[in-house]
Amino acid sequence: MKNNNSPIVLAFSGGLDTSFCVPWLMDTYERPVVTATINTGGLTAADADALSERAHALGAKEHFLIDAREEFFNEVLKFLIIGNVRRGQLYPLCVGSERGIQAKCLANLASKINSCTVAHGCTAAGNDQVRFEIVLKALAPQLEVIAPVRDHSWARADQVEYLGSRGLPLPSAGSSYSINRGLWGVTIGGAETLTSEQSIPESEWILSAGALDKPPAREELSIEFSQGVPVSLNGQAFPPVTLIEKLETIGSKFGIGRGIHLGDTILGTKGRVAFEAPAAEILLTCHRELEKLTLSGLQQRIKDQVSQSYGDFVHEGKQLDPVCRDIEALLESSQTHVNGIAHCLLGPGHVFVSGVESPHSLMSASKGQYGESAGEWTAEDAVGFSRILAIPGMLHTRSKENRGD
Repeated sequence: MKNNNSPIVLAFSGGLDTSFCVPWLMDTYERPVVTATINTGGLTAADADALSERAHALGAKEHFLIDAREEFFNEVLKFLIIGNVRRGQLYPLCVGSERGIQAKCLANLASKINSCTVAHGCTAAGNDQVRFEIVLKALAPQLEVIAPVRDHSWARADQVEYLGSRGLPLPSAGSSYSINRGLWGVTIGGAETLTSEQSIPESEWILSAGALDKPPAREELSIEFSQGVPVSLNGQAFPPVTLIEKLETIGSKFGIGRGIHLGDTILGTKGRVAFEAPAAEILLTCHRELEKLTLSGLQQRIKDQVSQSYGDFVHEGKQLDPVCRDIEALLESSQTHVNGIAHCLLGPGHVFVSGVESPHSLMSASKGQYGESAGEWTAEDAVGFSRILAIPGMLHTRSKENRGD
């Protein structure tokens, strides 16, 4: 849309791709560009100032910093915690889970400043292009979405030449690793993650490089949950976002939450990424133990089934589908009695839950003690119970005998 004076809203991270997009969009569409950085965690005040300076130096008409951390927790992370969501039973959806909220903020900003176009710097090879565009199309189907790097196959070397030839600032060369950081953790991609054989070097871990070589003394933590949501650390109340940020600082000293996830991409290929998620590892481990104390076996079974699907939908950018509201309703309902405290011990790369306590403990509600005294039934009851449970097996054996098998 060249014949349009409304600004183009560009999702801006300050990396090479989005830095290139600012002048290219201005040159190609002859329209002003407004940049937006959506803070879903991991962004310091100094980082924010540097991003604003870079955006203006590249020619942006205006730069917006939108703090979406609380919104991200309330709409996404809360359900990843109470669902104990880990993709491939390992990866806690560190960064991809942010894209839906970021896309929503971009759509809202475009509406606020009367823009009809949103742009992003994604390539054709990753998941984020899909996540952004599914949400943008669902929320604001009237918006035009532009992805210059993807749509015109711009190579990194050509982007560098484009910026350099115009005397525009280049991002620092820095590491050869691709790093994404958010409230729920960090992802790291490099040469080693393009294949399945190797880990990234120790020096390339962002939060915990060297932590396993000289870990500090073991540290005890107590985390309180109210209806499945973490509300206090060592007896001191914190908003969930602050509590997560504190746990990241504490857990990273021990190298907790490291991993390399190998799984299926939205595009159907296999992908591999290193990640650090100390807060996620601590909270998910503690929350699950508290649930074992306060939920029935059937509640846990059904929760596990729907939580897996919920994690898949978030990973795929489908969290606006109505089925996610249905799953969230079930997850919230299941947490009515998930109130209490989890005590844990942090060591090198490991979280050990030493105990859990709750006013809704199903363990203390019993009149008996497992392996010691029955309390709720007699010895005769136990014999009859075992006999009844054995009936399907008995009938199967008897049928084989009758057939002469």
